[in-house]
Amino acid sequence: MKKILNYLWRAWFVLLTTVFTILLGVPVLLFSIKATHFRYAYFFIRLWALILLYGMGFRYELIKQTDKKLDKNQQYIFIANHTSIIDIMIMCALHPRHPICFIGKAELAKIPIFGIIYRRICILVDRKNPKSRANVYPRAAAKMRQGQNLVIFPEGGVPDDTSIVLDNFKDGAFKISVQHQFPIAVYTFLGLKEMFPFDNSKGYPGKITVVFNDILEPQSDMEAMKSNAYNQIKITLKKDCTSL
Repeated sequence: MKKILNYLWRAWFVLLTTVFTILLGVPVLLFSIKATHFRYAYFFIRLWALILLYGMGFRYELIKQTDKKLDKNQQYIFIANHTSIIDIMIMCALHPRHPICFIGKAELAKIPIFGIIYRRICILVDRKNPKSRANVYPRAAAKMRQGQNLVIFPEGGVPDDTSIVLDNFKDGAFKISVQHQFPIAVYTFLGLKEMFPFDNSKGYPGKITVVFNDILEPQSDMEAMKSNAYNQIKITLKKDCTSL
């Protein structure tokens, strides 16, 4: 019975996503034609994310482990652990003043309707193509100079082995930070691996805990930045949520 309810819940997610992608996709496409208008497109992108987040019965609590604050006039690279598609909605919900551009898999652009919007608002990368991977860096820097902010999940995807707490980080976010002098805001998402996994027969609605770990200023030692971010997220994941 529980599996049947989960499948129905996932079907509701597909329905919500389809309906509001169509309804809100038109203004997103219109306002994303010019880079200077993207902040208006982002209003509708964030609205889409909030509808899906709360429409699926989720809510979130933000816990700060740092006194540092985001500057509304500064562009950031936002990173977090990646365990669920809901990570995308959470990132948008967290940042009303920082229009977000995602770096995403090129194959998702093949999805009907969604793919049209996806190509317009994301930087697509074919991870099997070295040229495509190399092109990400100048395109990402250009987006940030236009006032957008990047979201990169440094694990590079969701590990197939669900026992992995946190997979090794790839260089992308840290290389962009060092080369173009953009700070990195570090988050940890707790609970989503169980609440909305990629296994459609599992999951449940509820409160997601988001930990704002730190803001890392760019430095010359990319490996040190990567290690610092990795360790902060790994330690947070290993803590009991109630002790934060």
